[in-house]
Amino acid sequence: MQTKYLVFGSPLIEEEEIQEVVETLRSGWIGTGPKVAKFEEMVSDYIGSKHAVALNSCTAGLHLSMLVLGVGPGDGVITTPMTFAATANSIIHCGGRPIFVDVNPETMNIEPSEIERYITNNCDYEKGVLRDRKLGCNIKAILPVHLAGRPCDMDRIVAIAKKYGLYLVEDAAHAIESIYKGRKIGTVGDIASFSFYVTKNVVTGEGGMVTTDNEEWAEKIKVYALHGMSKGAWKRFSDAGYKHYEVVYPGYKYNMMDIQAALGIHQLRRVEGNLKIREALWAEYDKLLCDLPLKTPAPPEPDTKHARHLYTVMVDIEKKHLSRDDVMERLHEKKIGTGIHYIALHLHPYYQQTYGYKRGDFPAAEYTSDRTLSLPLSPKLSMEDVRRVAGSLKEIFIDR
Repeated sequence: MQTKYLVFGSPLIEEEEIQEVVETLRSGWIGTGPKVAKFEEMVSDYIGSKHAVALNSCTAGLHLSMLVLGVGPGDGVITTPMTFAATANSIIHCGGRPIFVDVNPETMNIEPSEIERYITNNCDYEKGVLRDRKLGCNIKAILPVHLAGRPCDMDRIVAIAKKYGLYLVEDAAHAIESIYKGRKIGTVGDIASFSFYVTKNVVTGEGGMVTTDNEEWAEKIKVYALHGMSKGAWKRFSDAGYKHYEVVYPGYKYNMMDIQAALGIHQLRRVEGNLKIREALWAEYDKLLCDLPLKTPAPPEPDTKHARHLYTVMVDIEKKHLSRDDVMERLHEKKIGTGIHYIALHLHPYYQQTYGYKRGDFPAAEYTSDRTLSLPLSPKLSMEDVRRVAGSLKEIFIDR
């Protein structure tokens, strides 16, 4: 009988990371320092961006991206409701308004035709400014989310952004390995943010990274992320000698620490090998779950690379009269952890009360939101773990 609880999203931490963290602690330099700089360089090389700025979360990266693009009061940003709250909140924290449009029911990603339809039906485009007639705000950017590691339909989104003079900000929290038509996610839009949260494909515990080719934006983000100081702390106290700092902006405390980067350095080195493990586990799920009342993830689109961050199924609630939450509870009873990615944002109280969203506004997102269920997926898992999950699901559905 199984006694071990299968934790959802449990990270694979190996001895190299442990030793690197210990070395960092012994060095006495545990804040923002040389290991952060090294990790930034590694991410820049891996993604292929000119600049990479390490931060304490992807949320911080999205927030600062909005700031450097000039998003503020009176501005709107088009995004998806099928995402974590941080995506929309990064807009709100700048004084802007998130504007949701529906998703593609197969990919769960933002649907480009819905972006175009929203603009056509609600906006005027004059003198290079896209203005929403109903809301009275200027549309400043599009913020697609590469959900579960699947690249969005970027050709069509880029074309819309260029047509209306909008910035394109990639929420790449799930997409460190993703590729779209030969280009790494993180280089297709104007600026992108990655996550290194404990469940992600590259783990630093908490942490994030902004990538961009725009040097001015990268420098501003560095300043904004460390209290608005003109010089980073590790430069001020390096062997080059003490340097006075100046506060040039009322900034934030968003910097990454060397302890976090010590993990990331080795996690990134193994990222492609770990992806192969997740691909094999993914294929096993596909094989074992195909006959159950579940909709398994759609295959990756042609000429793309899926990061395989989340294995997300949709429960056929009509066929078995068994809700997604029922399935989650029964898996929990069998000591298997799961996740929901996500409850559509327009169904949460804050966005309904603040912006007037309601059920019925985005049917595809709601259909997904009501049925979606993420199963354990991590390079720490074994094939036997996957078979245990699949076997437990079969038992649950047979019981009905």
